[in-house]
Amino acid sequence: MTTTALALVLSAAVAHAAWNIVAHGVSHVGLPFLWWGALSSTVVWIGLVPVTGGTGGGWLHLLVAAAVSGVLHTFYMVVLQRGYARGQVSTVYATARATGPVVTCLLAVLLFQERPGVLAVVGVLVVIGGVAIIALVDANQSVGALLRDPAILYGLLTGLSIAAYSLWDAHAVQEWKVSPVAFMVGCTAAELVLYAPALRGRGEQLRAAGRQHVGRIVAFGVLSPLAYILVLLAVQRAPLSLVAPLREISVVLVSLYGVAVLREARPVAKVVASVVVVAGIALLAS
Repeated sequence: MTTTALALVLSAAVAHAAWNIVAHGVSHVGLPFLWWGALSSTVVWIGLVPVTGGTGGGWLHLLVAAAVSGVLHTFYMVVLQRGYARGQVSTVYATARATGPVVTCLLAVLLFQERPGVLAVVGVLVVIGGVAIIALVDANQSVGALLRDPAILYGLLTGLSIAAYSLWDAHAVQEWKVSPVAFMVGCTAAELVLYAPALRGRGEQLRAAGRQHVGRIVAFGVLSPLAYILVLLAVQRAPLSLVAPLREISVVLVSLYGVAVLREARPVAKVVASVVVVAGIALLAS
């Protein structure tokens, strides 16, 4: 992996961790916040489309790519929310972020004929292993208990949706040459439309969320698209089978935030797991 691609993915991981931390405090708001976040994302980034490559591969490709991706991203957010309602947040999130890159890597090799080297494959396995350790540590359950936890099912479904939109989005920017910024704006605009039916009759909740959480909505609108735009730029420069696991360093950053700021339990185990992930990143970068 080139230095540029590595820098893009690591920056994406930081932005991803940041918006998750921002959104964590308003997770109880649910769909109204997600709608405002999609609106904020569209408004913040649409002005940059003309100076970041326009539509890239043309309007037709952009519209099709954004429409399909909007559906996949909306499914991802809905399943993720359902998982948070049924189980521990840390279990759902870490399971999803570990499952997503595994499936993405396998399908990228099968569908895109990507052929990462031996060290890169080892690096992928080490990164995924480190994320899995964090999942176990955060959940504070035995392996047997985890397998019976409904949060695992939702985490796996979320991971599969991550793999689906990762593969589709990689196809859009690699094969159709769609501009990442225009693509992300189209995707968030599609989410606005898709969220709308579920918000019918909830106008007061929507207005209240907009009034009470302006700062978080703006931060979400900047950071959430930024995180994924950086990933899409990296996918244009490096194989998806390497980019997908590397971006999961965001799990490590969120866990370290929990240790340092929220004073969560078992800090030593989380730091050790973080070191494992960093070792995997070093192999990927070699």
